[in-house]
Amino acid sequence: MQNLNLLPVLPDGILLIMIMVIMISSAFFVQNSKIHYALSVATTAFLVVNYAIAASDSESYHFFSNMFVADPISNLLKAFSSLAVLVTFIYSRDYLEARRLNSGDFYVLSLFSLLGLAVMISGNNFLSIYLGLEMMSLSLYALTAIWRDSKSSIESAMKYYVLGALASGFLLYGMSIMYGATGSLELARISEVISSGIPNKLIFVFGTVFIVSGIGFKLGAAPFHMWVPDVYQGAPTPVTLLIASAPKLGALALLLRLLVEGMLPLAIDWQQMLMILAVLSLVVGNLTAIVQTNTKRLLAYSTISHMGFLLLGMFSGVVDGKLDGIESAYASSLFYSIVYLLTTLGAFGIILLLSRKDFEAEQLVDLKGLSKRSPWFAFVMLMLMFSLAGIPPFGGFYAKLGVLHAVINAGMTWLAVVVVLFSLIGAFYYLRIVKIMYFDEPQDVAPLQSGTSMRVLLSLNGLVLLYLGILPDMPMDWCIQSIRATLAI
Repeated sequence: MQNLNLLPVLPDGILLIMIMVIMISSAFFVQNSKIHYALSVATTAFLVVNYAIAASDSESYHFFSNMFVADPISNLLKAFSSLAVLVTFIYSRDYLEARRLNSGDFYVLSLFSLLGLAVMISGNNFLSIYLGLEMMSLSLYALTAIWRDSKSSIESAMKYYVLGALASGFLLYGMSIMYGATGSLELARISEVISSGIPNKLIFVFGTVFIVSGIGFKLGAAPFHMWVPDVYQGAPTPVTLLIASAPKLGALALLLRLLVEGMLPLAIDWQQMLMILAVLSLVVGNLTAIVQTNTKRLLAYSTISHMGFLLLGMFSGVVDGKLDGIESAYASSLFYSIVYLLTTLGAFGIILLLSRKDFEAEQLVDLKGLSKRSPWFAFVMLMLMFSLAGIPPFGGFYAKLGVLHAVINAGMTWLAVVVVLFSLIGAFYYLRIVKIMYFDEPQDVAPLQSGTSMRVLLSLNGLVLLYLGILPDMPMDWCIQSIRATLAI
C-alpha cells in the first residue's frame, strides 16, 4: 500500500465526492440553485485542467486489478468530455432558470453521466466498460425526462430508454460471447488469445457483430440511428446538448478499447462492418437532413452523417493486416470527434441563446434575420455552419481532410469520392441556415436575453474553430502522440 500511487485517479475520485456534496446541498438548499451551479461549474473546470495536464504524461497506469487504466488517450477524452459538460452548464443556466428546471437534479445527473463516461473511457475490462456505459446511459435517460410537464420530453425518454436498453443488450451479449470464447474479460488477454490462433473464428465474428451493433447504437450511426432525431427534438435543449456532445467521445473510446485494443486481430472483420455503417450514415444523415424544418432535428441528422466520418477514420487504420496507417487514421478520428464536439456545443448554444421564457427557438424560421438582430452571433453561427460543412478556413475542413487522407491511404479512393459527394449534399442545408440568417427578414425582433458568461464563451467557441482550421498542426500532433502512447505504436 505504501507504493500505491492513486494520483492518476484523483480527478475521478474528486468527481464522485463532489457529486455527493451537490446531492446533499440540493436537499438542504432546494430553492438556491446558485450553489448547485457554482459547485458544478467549479468541479468540471477543475476536471478539465487536471485531465489536460495528465494527458501530457505518456505513461499508462493500471488500477483495481487491471480493470481501470489512466493513459494519454483516456485523459484527453475525459478532458474534452468535462469541457463539454462545463460548457453545457454555462450555456443552459438562463434556459433552466426560465423553466424552473435548475434544481440540483439536473447537475447531479449530468455529473453522474460524466462519471460513467470517465469509467467507460478508462475501462480496461469488459465489466468496467459496461459499468461505466450503464451509469452514463441511465443518467441520460433520467435527464431526458427531467421536464415533467413536457409530453415530448417524457415520450423521448421512453424511446431513448427502450432503444438504449436494446443497444446495451447487444453489447453485453457480444461481450459474453467473447468471454466464453477466450475465458477472460481483460482486453489485452482477449487480444492475446485471438492472436494465438483462432480455434473457431465463427464465434469471434458472431461476437464482433453484436459488439459493433451496440457501439453503432451509442454512436447513432445508421441503421441504428432511429432514436437520434426523436430524442434530440423531444428532450429539453440543454439535455440534447449534453447527449450530442460528451457521449460521442465515449463511443469513440469504446471503438478504441474494444475493437482496437481488444479485437485488433479481427480487424478484417469489424472494418467491413464499420465501412457499411459509415456509408449508410453519410447517405441517411445528409439526405434526410435536407427536408428538416426543426433545427434540433436537422442537427440530429447532421450528427448521424458526422458519425459516418468518425467511423471512416477508424475503418482506415489497418490496411491488409498492416499497422502502417493506424497512427494517422485513428488520430484523424480523434481530431474529428473533438472538432465535432466543439461545433455541436456552439450550434446548440445559439439555440439556447435565442430561446427565452415560453419560447423555444427550435425551428429554422426562428433564425431568420439573425444578422439584423445580432450581427456578431450571426457570424458565430456562420462559422459553426461552415465548419460543419467542411469549408475552409475552419476546423471542420481540416478534420474532414484528415479523414479523407486516411481513407485514400487505405486504398479506398472510390470511397473518398463518395464521401466528398455526400459532403456536398450536406453543405446545402448548412448554407441554407446561413441564407436564412443573412437574407431573410426576422420574424422575431425580441432582444437576446443571456448572461455575459454565455456570450463570451459562445464567442470563444466560434473563434476556437477558426483557430483549429488555420493552425491545426499542434492539436493534431497532440492526438497523434496520444494514440501512439496508448496503443504503443
